[in-house]
Amino acid sequence: MRALPLTFSLCLLPVVAGAQAAPAGAPADAPRAQQAPATTPQDPAKPVTPPAVQQSLSMSAAAEGRVITLADAETLARQNQPTLRSAQANTDAARARVDQAFSSFLPQVSANASYTLGTSNRDVIQVVGGGSTGVVSNTTRRFSGSVNANQLIYDFGKTTGRYNASKESAGAQENSQLQVLQDALRDVRAAYFNVLTQKALLGVARETLQSELARLDQVNASVQVGTRPEIDLLQQRTAKANAQVALIRAQNAYATAKAQLNQTMGVETATDYTVQDVTVAAIPGEDEVLDALVKRALEARPDVAARERQIAAQESQVRVTKAGHLPSFSLTGNAADVGENPFNDPTLSVQGGVNLSWALFQGGLVNAQTREAQASLRDLQAQKDALRQQVRLQVEQARLNVAATREALTAADEAQVNARERLRLAEGRYRAGVGNIIEVSDAQVAFTNASAQQVQATYDLATSRAELARALGTVELNTLASR
Repeated sequence: MRALPLTFSLCLLPVVAGAQAAPAGAPADAPRAQQAPATTPQDPAKPVTPPAVQQSLSMSAAAEGRVITLADAETLARQNQPTLRSAQANTDAARARVDQAFSSFLPQVSANASYTLGTSNRDVIQVVGGGSTGVVSNTTRRFSGSVNANQLIYDFGKTTGRYNASKESAGAQENSQLQVLQDALRDVRAAYFNVLTQKALLGVARETLQSELARLDQVNASVQVGTRPEIDLLQQRTAKANAQVALIRAQNAYATAKAQLNQTMGVETATDYTVQDVTVAAIPGEDEVLDALVKRALEARPDVAARERQIAAQESQVRVTKAGHLPSFSLTGNAADVGENPFNDPTLSVQGGVNLSWALFQGGLVNAQTREAQASLRDLQAQKDALRQQVRLQVEQARLNVAATREALTAADEAQVNARERLRLAEGRYRAGVGNIIEVSDAQVAFTNASAQQVQATYDLATSRAELARALGTVELNTLASR
């Protein structure tokens, strides 16, 4: 299963360059965001605000009802994800094949019985008394029954090899099932962090619209008294409209992210829930050198172990195929009873002996089967080498992504602080009459983008660490609830 990619909404960017405004502060849902003071309070009765937008602005996380934690999401996936149920079914089937192979070591006993009832009619001519013709009927009864037994003595490792191969195959399937679980958990975590991202970006969009509505009141009042030109009002109305579009897109992205989370959890329920914010702790050894991390991954990852056991199973199969040239020895026994009545007239016979079975010539079949098995073994060995290279690439990519996102988060924090200060200065210049509305709009666009980048960098780091844990073969993820 492939990892669900995070999709970060860029709906907060302006529809018209320089016209989109940003929030006066970072959203309440955004992690680590620093909130700037609002300019002026919003008048909820203002006719410029559509009712649908007012309703959206009044929404809160509490209105979404129940809260789902990351642990809840993982538990639901373990219980409901169809891919996990399918993997469990394949494991059960593999274990059943082990029992099938073991049955060849035990005695094979069969029994059969039959009972027939019939009549035979014949004409009889009676001469005495003037001669007459009659019919004589005879009834026949026949019972037959037998019990046959066969016990393998020795077949030069063919049965043992098949049994060992089935055990290794079952072990490989168990490892594959664990790998499916790790992939499913990785997908749940990625989807969960995507929901957190879209939730935070939705908060940014709401704060942006609130700020634009408040500024629109301020600019409108300034235009009414003649201290500002009318073009400022048109500019601010455009910014407000862009903020409304951004909010609608953010709402859609948030709802879509929760639908994707439902799919990764394997549930078919409503998305009337919110998710709890979490912080992913550092992965132990994430700063180690690459070779050390790769060694850990090769020792821990279940897909690597599964490939090793598949190779062992195929090696046993090669030995089994080669032994097709050799004979098999077994003990045989038979008990049979034939008569009109098995209880009153028993004719029981018992036989026993040693059976030798040897296919002396099969037209080169065994040699061809051996070549096929050896070719399959070489294929598995090549797949093992390819998997080792893939593991190394995955570990290196995940390690580099963790390092890059940590640095990006530090830079995003600094950019957010600087953008907030720039917005404060631009608003002050505008109130003092030495700045213009374009300067304020540009400052708010920069602040909005910086807040969005901070959100994305935060959950990029969480996702990168979850991917590194999966690359290292670690099932558990160390998280702390942020709220």
